[in-house]
Amino acid sequence: MRDPRTPQNTPASNAPISSHAQAPTISDIQEAEDLDRAAAASIFAKNPALVSMMQEKLGSLVGRSSGYVESLPSPVRRRVTGLKGIQKDHAKLEAEFQEEVLQLEKKYFVKFTPLYQKRAAIVNGEAEPTETEVEAGKTEDDEEGEEEEDKEEKTSVEDLKGIPEFWLTAMKNQISLAELITDRDEEALRSLTDIRMEYLERPGFRLIFEFAPNDFFTNQTITKTYYYREENGYGGDFIYDHAEGDKIEWKPGKDLTVRVESKKQRNKNTKQTRIIKKTVPTESFFNFFSPPVPPTDEDDVASDIEERLELDYQLGEDIKEKLIPRAIDWFTGEALAFEEFEDAEDAEFEDEDDEDDEDEEEAESEEDDEEEGGKPRSQQASECKNQ
Repeated sequence: MRDPRTPQNTPASNAPISSHAQAPTISDIQEAEDLDRAAAASIFAKNPALVSMMQEKLGSLVGRSSGYVESLPSPVRRRVTGLKGIQKDHAKLEAEFQEEVLQLEKKYFVKFTPLYQKRAAIVNGEAEPTETEVEAGKTEDDEEGEEEEDKEEKTSVEDLKGIPEFWLTAMKNQISLAELITDRDEEALRSLTDIRMEYLERPGFRLIFEFAPNDFFTNQTITKTYYYREENGYGGDFIYDHAEGDKIEWKPGKDLTVRVESKKQRNKNTKQTRIIKKTVPTESFFNFFSPPVPPTDEDDVASDIEERLELDYQLGEDIKEKLIPRAIDWFTGEALAFEEFEDAEDAEFEDEDDEDDEDEEEAESEEDDEEEGGKPRSQQASECKNQ
């Protein structure tokens, strides 16, 4: 599925066809920007209420007409209206395109399913890979070291079934999921036997986590379902609406999403003390199955609700698009190479202005030190270490 956020189809302001204003020079722009930033920062810092009011005002203007189109001559407005009609035809085709893409995804998902079933059987010790599959999965390094490993391995491992902690290891290698998994979660996630997904009849999908019997909950499966709106968004994309998770049937005292805090209280009259225990929410991967609820009243929107909703949606997409299709690559860590490549590419680029500013500040600092003590701080520090 595509990103649920869609751009506004009406700009907040329209650019004029022509302008007779004289273009400012580079120096004028730089000086004006510096003054504007300093003045704005000072005003906003002193008036948080003003910032809130401006945000509300700007939010109300998004999508509203500037009056430019209405001011055009009647024949021109008619042509604009005609282009809108053509655009509606284009939008219909875009919606058809997205629907066909979805049907194509479902078609190939049916073909992928037997492979996922075979993977689950091998992971859980219900089957062994064929010689053909093993040969296909080998690399040159595997072939070179295979004979030595066979000679060194003297201990029998016939009793070892499947691939222990397969899904826990894969999830811990997937960066976005690893951040959610606590040390307390790991013991419960060791009983995870499979992660599957299925498409809904309406646009949307369901993630299915299967567990072996464990000491934490009685659920054999825990699901989370992502729903999309019935109507398509701008560009024909499906728009994410909300998610719903199963209730986890925790065994007594085993709920990983809460912790117990103990507090000592003293009676003012009798001087006796007592211990009060309070259950409070805590971080856990299993909070994933209790997704944030989209607000119904815009006035009551929490400051971080949009960020939480977006993060929750992205986690579902990562499991659906990355973890499930390439679980073995996440288990071995090979998938990380592709994630790191993107990060490394971004890291090659730095803001030159920030570097220049830091160099200038360091130079000014050393000049001040030389005026005060005759030596720069870096030299003074090294001398102090040598004494």
